[in-house]
Amino acid sequence: MDYSKSGAPKGPKNKPRHKEHNQKGSNKNPFGGKSDKSALLDRMKAAAQAKDDKST
Repeated sequence: MDYSKSGAPKGPKNKPRHKEHNQKGSNKNPFGGKSDKSALLDRMKAAAQAKDDKST
């Protein structure tokens, strides 16, 4: 008996089970889109200043 032929067939390999909501190339995350680090830096500076003002 050929045991390799028994059972359910195996599914396709190397494929995602579902699409991610923020996958590359989608509307939310387009190709070539770079994040603006200056906005992040401004938020971090404001948070540090607020923490410093609160502690003194």
